[in-house]
This record gives sequence, C-alpha cells and structure tokens, in this order.
Amino acid sequence: MKKLLEDYKAGKISIKEVQKKLESLPYKDLGFAKIDTHRTYRKGFPEAVFCKGKTTGQIIQIIKTLLKDNHNILATKANKKIYNSIQKIFPKAVFNEYAKTIVIKKKEIKKPKGRILVITGGTSDIPVAEEAVVTAELMGNHVEKAYDVGVAGIHRLFDIKDKLSEANVIIVVAGMEGALPSIVGGLTAKPVIAVPTSVGYGANFKGIAPLLTMMNSCAEGVVVVNIDNGFGAGYFASLINR
Repeated sequence: MKKLLEDYKAGKISIKEVQKKLESLPYKDLGFAKIDTHRTYRKGFPEAVFCKGKTTGQIIQIIKTLLKDNHNILATKANKKIYNSIQKIFPKAVFNEYAKTIVIKKKEIKKPKGRILVITGGTSDIPVAEEAVVTAELMGNHVEKAYDVGVAGIHRLFDIKDKLSEANVIIVVAGMEGALPSIVGGLTAKPVIAVPTSVGYGANFKGIAPLLTMMNSCAEGVVVVNIDNGFGAGYFASLINR
C-alpha cells in the first residue's frame, strides 16, 4: 500500500491504476479460488500454490493472478505433467523433480546473514528435504545440505558437527522411527525444526510413527511440522533466520 501511494504521488501511476490495484485487495476471487494478494504485505512472502487436488488449468490461472503483482511463484507437490503445461506458458519456470516444486523467480530477496542447514536421516527423505531447501532459498536464505546422516550410522552425523554449530537454524527430515531430530537437538543450542516423512515400513504408519517420536522428543528446542511438510519447515526456518 505504501509503495502504491508513493508511486501515485510520484506520478508513476494514475488514479485509475490505483483503483484497479485496490480492487484486488485483500484477495482476488477466481470463483474456484480466492487468491490472497495481500499476503506479501502481511507476511513478507506471497501465497504458495499447493498443486495436489487442483487441475492444471486452475494452477495456471492462480499463477497468472500472482504474477500480475510481480510475485515470486512457488508451486508445491507438482509433477512433470503439470510442469510441462506451465512451462509452455511461463518459459522461466524451473522444476525440481526431487522436491516436486515449480519456481518462477521474478525478484531477488535480500539475504539475512544467518544460515539454514537441512539434513536428512536417509536418502529416501531427500524429496521432502528438497522442498524445504527450495522454499528457504526462494525466501532469500543461504541454505546448506547434509543428507543421509541418520541414526543407523550416527558417526556420519558427527562428521558435520561444525555445520551444526555454524547454522542459525536446522531442519531435520527423517522417516522410519524419526529419532534423528532428538539427537541433533541434544547436540546443539540452535533451534531444530523436525519434519517426519512417510518413508518406512508398515509400522511407520505413513509417517505417524516418526511424527509421534518427534513430538515426544526429550531434547529442548525441537519443534515439529506435519508429515512430509518440507514447505512448512522451510518457511518457518526462514522466519527464524530473519
């Protein structure tokens, strides 16, 4: 709103343009979706597009609406078919096959000084970790990664102890029994964001087992997001890092 008023005062936009922009605040009604165009002003990051359950046509319309205000675009839980359709319309779209994310970067965000470290228990947890990485990087953070350092070979974790101490906030992604965040939380004074994944055998219960383990952590400074929610972890880590 401040920028809008400054642009009008400087003669960069007309009163009609101001009125038109105000019409889309605080949201734009597309019928099937109400796009929160005001979210950047409130939270510093625009609405992300959760692709699962949406048609490709709906996703494209949402992206077009967000791009009108020059927002960076982050689409999560996407697939190659959705990306191929989007890339035809938006050639600058970038697909991360691991993370299942689509990014259209319109502007750079000033980087905070702190560093976010993302680690996984196993290689199978990488897709969820990559979603966190993509989210945190798009929000302007410097991100480091250390994958496959789980409790089955805990000596691997000790090899990255310097990274643990240098990070401002740590995201720990793990499936199976989900013990890794507690160990990390016991080794460092830095805030730890635990992400349970649906990776595991039957008694993993599609992520319920690691979720309960992480929520019952006896290590201080560990918080937990939902199962497979790399986006939520990357977002919250960004807030801490600011």
